[in-house]
Amino acid sequence: MSDQKTLYETDPEFMERLRYFAAEEVVKEPEQQLDEVTRHLAILATLLGCRGKEVFAHLLPRALDAGVTPVMVKETVYQAVDYLGIGRVLPFLEQTNRVLTARGVSLPLAGQATTTMENRLEKGAAAQVEIFGAGMREAWKNGHINRWLAANCFGDYYTRGGLDLKQREMITFCFLAAQGGCEPQLIAHAKGNMNLGNDKDFLVRVVSQCLPYIGYPRSLNAIACIGKAAEG
Repeated sequence: MSDQKTLYETDPEFMERLRYFAAEEVVKEPEQQLDEVTRHLAILATLLGCRGKEVFAHLLPRALDAGVTPVMVKETVYQAVDYLGIGRVLPFLEQTNRVLTARGVSLPLAGQATTTMENRLEKGAAAQVEIFGAGMREAWKNGHINRWLAANCFGDYYTRGGLDLKQREMITFCFLAAQGGCEPQLIAHAKGNMNLGNDKDFLVRVVSQCLPYIGYPRSLNAIACIGKAAEG
């Protein structure tokens, strides 16, 4: 996808079908559509999750043209670190900076942090409660990993500006669905999405719009996880 002209020359039949499916059939499927900002945000998060760096670079300008703001892109990339690790995310951050700079965006962007080193644990735990319920209020006390989860993942990232909690839970769902092998966490975050108002039908639409980028097995697994979350 980094050199579409070449691919259309070397693989014309494949590219014809790929483009029709991803850009026409999926996008226009009745009752599976999303607004353009949400659709592009979900796809960018999905590409992070499946390590689709070349396709991410190709689609990022389109996402920006569709109304995804530079801050929204940066916040998506930042949050991905907690679910994918910096080893997988750093190339995406560098690519994002190249694209934004080429479009005349001045870096760094305005700061979005709302917590301090002193209150990040408290604020992160509060975000967990808002998403998952009162049972998470003391979860951070169950070992150092859970404390890090509250302070770092939720306190450092979920509390930032640029994206609201519903958008942050949606992109987390995409990170998990795209990387595969995280079905317990995917079920939990599907439920967290539902708690915030991202209902079952919405999540199915998200999976549908991202299917061309992660394939059928992981998409079907994600649909099954949504169903299990809806039963709980």
